[in-house]
Amino acid sequence: MKRFTWSDPPGQTAFPIAKAGYPFIFAAAFATTIFALTGLKIPALAGLVVAACICGFFRDPDRVIPVKENAVVSPADGKVIFAETVESNPFIDEPMLKISIFMTVFNVHVNRIPFSGTIDEIIYNPGKFFSANLDKASMDNEQNALVINTRKGAKICVVQIAGLIARRIICYVKEGDTVNRGERFGLICFGSRLDVYLPEDSILKVPVGTKVRAGTSILAQLNDTAG
Repeated sequence: MKRFTWSDPPGQTAFPIAKAGYPFIFAAAFATTIFALTGLKIPALAGLVVAACICGFFRDPDRVIPVKENAVVSPADGKVIFAETVESNPFIDEPMLKISIFMTVFNVHVNRIPFSGTIDEIIYNPGKFFSANLDKASMDNEQNALVINTRKGAKICVVQIAGLIARRIICYVKEGDTVNRGERFGLICFGSRLDVYLPEDSILKVPVGTKVRAGTSILAQLNDTAG
């Protein structure tokens, strides 16, 4: 029996980079080249280090997705900092299991769909830029929420939240799109957070403090009527 699958076609390079990172990388490489040609050794070396760090930040490794019925996978690399039922939220009007994942600048920042379905709504809210590991970041920071209808009619939500350093949220999908579990859907530049809202009766699989990987780690299990 197949235990893992690809949600996206595997990349054709040994070190895949997210396309959103190309302008930053080219700018750093251009500045480094200018410094080198003009004999400015220390700035050139600093530029080379910066370019390498930017490449590392925008890395986009391929991930195999677990084949397990009703499993919800992590939409981001990082650490689980909250996992409890909340009575209300701004996106779906009912009590839900909320799981929050904090990403440092050292994590892969490409975001993936937690569960297959159809994008019912995309809700963007401009906001502030508190540190993404603070609870108030879920409410006050700039954010982009995807409300997903599962094939059985349940609603789940995944929210990209900007952080203290992050100033750009990127989302590739649009309302009405059909999406698959583990598929890439966007990224957030330079440190941030993702919140996932699931039906209240979902079974949590990761305690607070768990380090997770986008598309590979299972966060929770939906019940049969929701998945």
